[in-house]
Amino acid sequence: MRDESATAGAFLNSQLSTDESQLSVTFLGTGTSQGVPMIGCDCAVCHSADPRDQRLRASIYINTPECAFVVDTGADFRTQVLRENIRRIDAVVFTHSHTDHIMGFDDLRRFSSFRGGMPVYASRATMHDLERVFAFAFRGLNPFPGYLKPEPHLVNGPFDLGGTTITPLPVPHGKAEVYGYLFARRGKKLLAYLSDCSGVPDEIAELIRGVSVFVIDALRPLPHPTHLSVEQALEAAARVQPHRTLFTHISHELPQRWEANLSPNTGIAYDGLKIEL
Repeated sequence: MRDESATAGAFLNSQLSTDESQLSVTFLGTGTSQGVPMIGCDCAVCHSADPRDQRLRASIYINTPECAFVVDTGADFRTQVLRENIRRIDAVVFTHSHTDHIMGFDDLRRFSSFRGGMPVYASRATMHDLERVFAFAFRGLNPFPGYLKPEPHLVNGPFDLGGTTITPLPVPHGKAEVYGYLFARRGKKLLAYLSDCSGVPDEIAELIRGVSVFVIDALRPLPHPTHLSVEQALEAAARVQPHRTLFTHISHELPQRWEANLSPNTGIAYDGLKIEL
């Protein structure tokens, strides 16, 4: 008879960070809500031969010596996890409840089943939407083993996952307010992640000033009502003064080759990109 407890232990222990980095980041997706290529689009970017121009919905996976967690679970979440061979997720952190950031939520069941539950961190508004959309999980409507069992945690200030302190960064996303996050370890600001925003308030820029890596929404060169343009993202980076800036939430109007127009410490993230901090 197969020892399921031993199998679960092997599964959970197979993907802890074992190198000298404090925090490893994998870009699961760097695309906008419709992804790239877009359905039914014949533009040059949607037919690009550069694999970096193929973008799934925006999400990141963070691995540390103590635990591993994901920020957002979009509609492509299962595909992303299989592509990156992710074997461990100890928690999920949500930026907001737009469909391109939550609709892969049920695919956490595999990780939840080994843990016996899945810690979920989100603002009150986002948690309310998650509980409404995924009522079957939050209300325990399916009692069978192996199904997703979320453990909700409301985010209203900094919290810790393992040795990582995570600080919510409220930013405007059109008329909505969503969360970005600052990830720090041992008092050092390692990563600021603002995947969806139409502005970066001065108090947020000051809070994350000098961060090692600044990941910022840069949808396209032209302005947009709910996302930053390239120029606006660069202006935000000038105020934050990070060591490195990476764009995400990219549309088919911003091909990877556009990176040649940027300074050496600024780049366009792409699906599968990994950085060690």
